[in-house]
Order: sequence, then structure tokens, then C-alpha cells
Amino acid sequence: MPTFTSTAPPTLPAWSFSGQLELNHMGVIRVSGEDAATFLQGQLTQDVLQASLDEARLAAFCNAKGRMQASFIVFKRSPQEVLLVCSRDLLATTLKRLSMFVLRAKAKLSDATPEFSLIGLMGDAVALQGADGRQTWAKTDAGPANVVVLPGGAGVLRAFWCAPVGTPLPDSPAITPQAWGWVSVRSGVAMLTQPIFEAFVPQMLNYESVGGVSFKKGCYPGQEVVARSQFRGTLKRRAYLAHSGAALRSGQEIFNSADPDQPCGLVAAACSAPDGGFDAIISIQTSAAASGSLHASSAGGATLSLLPLPYPLLEDI
Repeated sequence: MPTFTSTAPPTLPAWSFSGQLELNHMGVIRVSGEDAATFLQGQLTQDVLQASLDEARLAAFCNAKGRMQASFIVFKRSPQEVLLVCSRDLLATTLKRLSMFVLRAKAKLSDATPEFSLIGLMGDAVALQGADGRQTWAKTDAGPANVVVLPGGAGVLRAFWCAPVGTPLPDSPAITPQAWGWVSVRSGVAMLTQPIFEAFVPQMLNYESVGGVSFKKGCYPGQEVVARSQFRGTLKRRAYLAHSGAALRSGQEIFNSADPDQPCGLVAAACSAPDGGFDAIISIQTSAAASGSLHASSAGGATLSLLPLPYPLLEDI
């Protein structure tokens, strides 16, 4: 049976968990026009119409089979301007596909990445920008800047700061990409990247349990598959936190000792850990999490131990 270990916070002084980092791996799609929110309502797993100006929401964009092609942090800069923050390696493909569905909607889509500065904030740097780090997905406006509180991890607060290029940047110490990546992994919320393109339906990354899926809104691509997975009990894979002494990478296959010939899942996100080894969000068969041992790349590969998730899985919607 997989081993579960504790989630003690990091203690190594070489890692700083308070400060800021430029998020060069993220990009911005702008959707503008009087139909911006209505258009996105018919494309994403999230209820964009009901989102207020003081909140952000997690959302996925799926194909017709319910497989995720992108995930976003979605927020409105105004009633007619919605920003979708996503992994930069998926932005061009996602923008092209979304644009195919605009048709007669009064909405204009563009790659606005060059127009905005995206800064990740952690620890004390979150409060310095006027945000309450306890209010996940809350959006605070400070002049032209928007601060969105993200799910934290290992007791570390996390947010991102978004403002037009040229806006004075926050003034906090620098943190490393490893520190940001590790806390992101320990949040248990994986953002889609190219190595896991179309690998999962949203529930395989626990999106229904972290506010990434609305089951009360209208149709969107893949909606029938997502709903059927939820309400007919057909979902056999879930996301888990895991640790390994060896390096892990997004898209890497996971095997279970009970069935060494077939992979039981994939690594969705991974980062080096401050106390050594790598931590990861893995999406695996629930049966593989219940018995046998887990290994990276092959049944004889590095062993993975499961860590407790920082949030409960919803049983009912």
C-alpha cells in the first residue's frame, strides 16, 4: 500500500518563501467587448457571468471529449475586459482554438502577454500589496494593478500581481523559481502545461473540489463528459500529492507494483523540494493509490510516497 508521510513545513534557511518573482512561464489572453463574459460562459468550465469584479476563478477549456486543453486564472478587469492567465506554452494554440468559436459574438481575443507584467507574490509580500492572503481567489485592485490570491501550500501564502507594463513593480525581495514552483505544487492545484495537454478531464486534477468547475451553468465543450464523470460515478482517477527522492517531471508516467506492465497515471506538475528530492501533483487511478507501491517511469523506477492533500475532495456538488 502506498506510504503516506507528513507535510511538515520547510525549515532550510537557503529557501526564501517571502518575496516576489516575475512569472515568465505565464501568459495573458485578453477577451474584450460587450459579449466577452457571455462568450467565455459557453467555452469554459467556470461560470464567468456570475464572477464579480472582486474575485478571480479557476477554469478549464476542454475538447469535445472533456479533456483539458488549457486551464486559466480568470478575472475581469472591467465588465467588458476579461483576462485569462495561463501557461505560456499553451497560449498560442489555445488562443487559436478559442477564436474559432467567436462567430458573431461581440468579443475580441488577443495575446496580451506583452502588455502586462505578471509577478508572483509569496509570504509577507502578499499583504504588502493590500491583499488578504486568507481569501483564496479574491481580487484586490490597487490603481491599474490587480492582485489575485492563489491557493497556498505548506502554510505559505501565494498571490499574483498583474498590471499594464510600465506600472511600478512591487518592492519585495526576490524569490527563486524553485520556491514558487514548490509552493505551487504543494497547493495541490495543477495548471495545465504542454506535457499534459488533453491528458485529463477536470476531475482527474480535482478541479471540481478546488472551484474549477461549475455544474450549474450551461453547456461548454466537453460538458456532457465532465458531468457524466461527476454524477454517474465513472471517474477512476484523482490527483494526489507525492514525494520522491528522484527527479520528477510533468508528463512522466507512474506505475504501480500490482500492475507493472501498464502506467496507472501521470505526473501533472513537479518541483524540487527544499528538504531534498521532488514533490509532485500526480493523477493516478484511485485503485493504485489504495494498494501496491508507486514508481516513476517504470515499475522498477524511483518510489513515490503519497502526501495528504491540503483540501478535502468533494463528495457532493
